[in-house]
Amino acid sequence: MEQPDESRIAQAVRTLPPGYFALVMATGIISLGLQLEGYDALSYVLLAIAALGYAVLVVLTAWRGIRYPGAVVRDFAGPQNGFSFFTFVAGTNVLGSRLAADNVAVIPGVLLAVSFAAWIVLGYVIPGLVVSRHQGDDILNGLNGTWFIWSVASQSVAVLAASLEPTAGALSDALSIIAVLSWGIGLILYGVIGCAVVIRVLTRGIPVSQMGPPYWVTMGAGAITVLAGSRIVEMSDTAMVSVVRAPVAAAAVVFWAFATWLIPGLIGIGIWRHLIHRIPLRYEAALWSMVFPLGMYAVAGIYLGRADNLPIVGWIGGHFLWVALAVWAIVFIAMIVNIVRASVRPREPVGA
Repeated sequence: MEQPDESRIAQAVRTLPPGYFALVMATGIISLGLQLEGYDALSYVLLAIAALGYAVLVVLTAWRGIRYPGAVVRDFAGPQNGFSFFTFVAGTNVLGSRLAADNVAVIPGVLLAVSFAAWIVLGYVIPGLVVSRHQGDDILNGLNGTWFIWSVASQSVAVLAASLEPTAGALSDALSIIAVLSWGIGLILYGVIGCAVVIRVLTRGIPVSQMGPPYWVTMGAGAITVLAGSRIVEMSDTAMVSVVRAPVAAAAVVFWAFATWLIPGLIGIGIWRHLIHRIPLRYEAALWSMVFPLGMYAVAGIYLGRADNLPIVGWIGGHFLWVALAVWAIVFIAMIVNIVRASVRPREPVGA
């Protein structure tokens, strides 16, 4: 409940969406794509924004946990919001992967250690709280696109581990095991969550008001599976990698095809939601959950084209990167405008 003397900043911290690290995910992955395509200056601008956003969000999230623990626990245990906390894991790994692309080793290694620990803990805590505090209908009715972020987080661990493996020396074997382990877990989670979403659609339906930007993560989870697979294919010939290289390469192509197939459907859902049902399109933090899949699809295509010698896939990824950048710019400007408006808007009286 809002306190009479609560500042605007405190209000923002109390109501901070747990999925806001998707801003870092979206900005970092597009920065990586620009670096791969040779646009270094623009890439560094987005890298700076991603790093600054990450630092600010870590501070605000820690502040929220200390000052408003009840609100954090409610988010953790809620099927609508709980899985959004995995954006911290994915955002950490995307930022680390971008830094690793510049041959920075120490910081990405630290970020991998942090994200791996968070991935393990959250992977048991969040599903445990959701299942223990909600049963049957409550869980299915709360299931949404944010659940796919669990799979995205798993694949992001694989991406960063695979990025660091070639220069890891004695740690090469350990990183190859982490990469393949998290890739496989992410693959299974993608299938399980996808089946759960289909069950909800077929048995209960999903109101148009709930078919928001997070459902784009359905495509983003497939795209990051492609990226992680492509990075694993490029890893050194360790014992673990040599066993899985061929099936992982094949799976990456299949998931790229599936992610491509999903895009027209997701665009159609947006048209159905905003033009036919006239739900207003305004800025919300969840929009970053739409920007990230666009950038991830582009980068996944670029990597897959190089790893499997598929130039047409790389060409599609390279051109799609500009679509992702354009959408990122629109959402980023909308976020700044929203922040400015919120800072100058008169506060409502307590109890209003």
